[in-house]
Amino acid sequence: MSILSINNVSKSYGSGSSKVDVLKNINLEVENGEFLAIVGFSGSGKTTLMQMLAGLVQPDRGEIIFKGEKVTGPSAERGMIFQNYSLLPWLTVYENVALSVNAIYKDKSKVIKDRIIRESVEMVNLTPAINKKPKELSGGMRQRVSVARALAVDPELLLMDEPLSALDALTRGNLQDEILNIWSKNKRTAILITNDVDEGILMADRIIPLDPGPNATFGPEFKIDLERPRDKTAMNHDPRFKQIRNNIIEYLMDIGEGRKSTETEEFILPDLQPIIKGSSLKKVA
Repeated sequence: MSILSINNVSKSYGSGSSKVDVLKNINLEVENGEFLAIVGFSGSGKTTLMQMLAGLVQPDRGEIIFKGEKVTGPSAERGMIFQNYSLLPWLTVYENVALSVNAIYKDKSKVIKDRIIRESVEMVNLTPAINKKPKELSGGMRQRVSVARALAVDPELLLMDEPLSALDALTRGNLQDEILNIWSKNKRTAILITNDVDEGILMADRIIPLDPGPNATFGPEFKIDLERPRDKTAMNHDPRFKQIRNNIIEYLMDIGEGRKSTETEEFILPDLQPIIKGSSLKKVA
């Protein structure tokens, strides 16, 4: 059963000659408990799409339906993990997570809120650093705080906008495993934006490419029918993994080449003579 429906959604920015058409006729059904990955090129509108799902931006046309209700603004039911850490530098790990807990659970006692905060920090293995501030943490630890903050309010839909892209390979791999472990415990619906095909295959049930813009739209879906839990090392020797990976990469390369072939606009620099001290600027005839 679908928990999220995107119906004929389009989005542009600006107006007149400055108008940029970002997304056009986006349609998608996401099942309850599904882990979906969206891959695509930089600038294709992936972040804009995630912001609309979070309710931070409204579509120009179409609608987004979550649990039978139209999305008109942010909600604690839809938690967002951003690409940057978005932490307040003057607050500790505990206090950064407490921001979301205090905002959502206003009627709960201090004891209950304290338990929720500490359990969320423990979930991402940051209890030893609970009283440290962001400047005292590594990049991977800061992103763990972002994950803890989003999960602390127990969202029914977890939105992740390239949350691991700025991390080194080892830290990224560890956080992939942590997010999957957390997801597997409650099977909340999750949507991941990523530029890493291998990451999408490791984590998702389904991968959908977002074709390049302007007027970006979804390409064909690729179902990831590999058994869970998935082991990165073992996957590299799995013929089915290789087939899925090759199919996705081949599709992305094809649409990338297609985009290049349509970029035929030429830019001609003005034919001007350099300014030389003691002489006037003259246009070359």
